Amino acid sequence: MKKKVLISSLVVLVLAAAGYYLFAGNRGKKYDFRFDKVTMGDLTVYVTATGTINPVTSVDVGTQVSGIVAKLYADFNSVVKKGQVIAQIDSTFLVQAVKDADANFERAKAQFDDSKRNLTREKVLLDRGLDSQLNYDAALTTYESNTASMKSAQASIDRAKINLAYATIYAPISGVVVNRAVNIGQTVAASFSSPTLYTIANDLSRMQVLTTVDESDIGRVSIGQEASFTVDAYPEENFRGTVSQIRLAPLTVQNVVNYTVVIDVNNAQLKLMPGMTANVKILVASMQNVLKIPNMALRFQPPPEIIDTAKASAMRGGFAGRGNGEGDGPRGADTTQGSGPGGPGIDSRRERFRALRDSIMAAHGGTISDEELRGEMRKIMGDALRGGRPQAAPPAPVAVKPVKRTQFGIDLQFPEYQKSAYVPTLQTGRGRVWILNAAGKLEPVMVRTGINDGKSTEVTSTSLKAGDQIVLGITYNSDSQADQARSPLTPQSGGQRPGGGGFR
Repeated sequence: MKKKVLISSLVVLVLAAAGYYLFAGNRGKKYDFRFDKVTMGDLTVYVTATGTINPVTSVDVGTQVSGIVAKLYADFNSVVKKGQVIAQIDSTFLVQAVKDADANFERAKAQFDDSKRNLTREKVLLDRGLDSQLNYDAALTTYESNTASMKSAQASIDRAKINLAYATIYAPISGVVVNRAVNIGQTVAASFSSPTLYTIANDLSRMQVLTTVDESDIGRVSIGQEASFTVDAYPEENFRGTVSQIRLAPLTVQNVVNYTVVIDVNNAQLKLMPGMTANVKILVASMQNVLKIPNMALRFQPPPEIIDTAKASAMRGGFAGRGNGEGDGPRGADTTQGSGPGGPGIDSRRERFRALRDSIMAAHGGTISDEELRGEMRKIMGDALRGGRPQAAPPAPVAVKPVKRTQFGIDLQFPEYQKSAYVPTLQTGRGRVWILNAAGKLEPVMVRTGINDGKSTEVTSTSLKAGDQIVLGITYNSDSQADQARSPLTPQSGGQRPGGGGFR
């Protein structure tokens, strides 16, 4: 009996301790807030990629005839001019082919002369009535056949001479020999494809970076954007270029779609060499003196017990009014800072919204579409929230431009397609940050978000200004020994973090 009483007592004590830790411990949580300031500053957004440096124009020099490489006049790094002799194929058989073609031509010419004389005799006899029409027609046919044979023999001579000329290899462009693929004495066969003897790069003072950009980033890349890159050979030096072409052909690598972006580079100092790997950063957006907040502030979600429910309800009420058509204004127009749902603050904003809408419709004679109306209001309201800073104009709807110029040896005579330009100020969204009020509760503030550089985000709001404190996260210290003993890697129920540094 005593043993049963002892066990029952221990069970009661364990349950009591657990209840104490569960209820009393939770009431003992003390929250510490991590703050940061809203600041004014510059934001710069880059698209990063990896590419390869290549000459603007590179030509593989081959041969159209087979034979043994007899002479080479250029080596690696040789500077050659267009039209200079750079190699010679053994022409022994080619010379004999020309002689053989000459002999065939002489044979064909002799037959032609004989048939011509025979046709003349037949013509005289036919005119005098001493021969038949049949014999004359046969002589004429023989003459015409020999004429064609002589022309064919002449063509054979021309072809043999052309092949003999092909045995001498000339530089097709001026430039630098970057590769030599053959040696003297090597036999090259041009039966099915032209073998490569040299690779000549034209004008190494101008280079291109061929880089691949992921499909998730290609929408932010436009023709004319500035780019900078580094190479391993000069890690401390930044080279600069300009995006000149975005090729439409997709490249799929491990189920990831990429597009080739061409960046023109000035290599006047001849530091860059073909084949170098370039770590590229393309400048896609840059804003000066804008309101910005850390990205962590937009991701923070506090626990329900420290939220100012009245302010949160007012914010939801404001959005409900706009959803009913009362305030369907441009994104970023903060309508949550009134005295509550339907309060005087929201009513005044709705009145201003209606007045703005009516003025825009009147300016267009009442013929503006809903989409155009929303775009006009976004622009006007966005400029007001940004302190009058004008937004960039939207891209032109036409994505082609007529060109007629010679580039890289290609006589361009057709329009060139270009994708639509990226306009950073049109890439807007909504977000929510939290501020601590005098009662120790967190109030939500809706903001309109802009560009994001990975650390900070541009925001526009009538309720925030530079220097305001916003909440990035919270930690709490608990009086409960169970909370203090629990591993900091183990999450607690209700989405809370254990004491000692669990940021939200």
